[in-house]
Amino acid sequence: MSTVNNVTNNPVVQQLMQGSGSSASSSEDGSVEGLEDRFLTLLVTQIQNQDPLNPMENAELTSQLAQINTVKGIAGLNATMEKLLTSYSDALSMQSAALVGKNVLSAGNKLSLTEAGAIGGINLAGAADQVTVTITSAAGAKVAEQKLGEQEAGVIDFYWDGKDLDGNPVAAGDYKFTVNATQGGKTVDATALQFGTVSALVRTASGFQLEIPGIGQVDFGSVQQIY
Repeated sequence: MSTVNNVTNNPVVQQLMQGSGSSASSSEDGSVEGLEDRFLTLLVTQIQNQDPLNPMENAELTSQLAQINTVKGIAGLNATMEKLLTSYSDALSMQSAALVGKNVLSAGNKLSLTEAGAIGGINLAGAADQVTVTITSAAGAKVAEQKLGEQEAGVIDFYWDGKDLDGNPVAAGDYKFTVNATQGGKTVDATALQFGTVSALVRTASGFQLEIPGIGQVDFGSVQQIY
């Protein structure tokens, strides 16, 4: 801790860091070499303008010279992190592109019913001896219910044939569902997952998003299962 405080309290280092803050990514001055040159320039200026009656001690001079390694290390670490983030972003975009045309389960409680039925998913935080899915209309009216029985922890999926509580077919369209999971009478955390087919990869200000017809754009990180 004392080393960090000494570095940040040093006037030369403070000027150096202030001078590099806005140009580190856009100017040569932000490079490791640029930081070193500026450090030495500031240090020489400090020595030239020191009080002759109270000159800098050798130990202090040595300490300031040694601190250039710390500053260079920080600059080098920042450059390395930028490269790693760029590589990670590129790798993530390639992984996301590979999902185009794939069926996925992602966070959400939308259930899209077609003539073939509808598929949804659940992510259980723990094992459950009873899992119940309640399907509702867009207005919130209860349409159907499924008891999935005992399930292990993890991601599971379910199929709805599109019939209501009385066994009658309902109109195709968008529905919603909720999940209630219990183990020995105690609630088990359960996250609803919506099913869809990835149609495109979209670049946004916050990164790449997966475009899923009928659902919209979802984060790659929200995908829980791929089919």
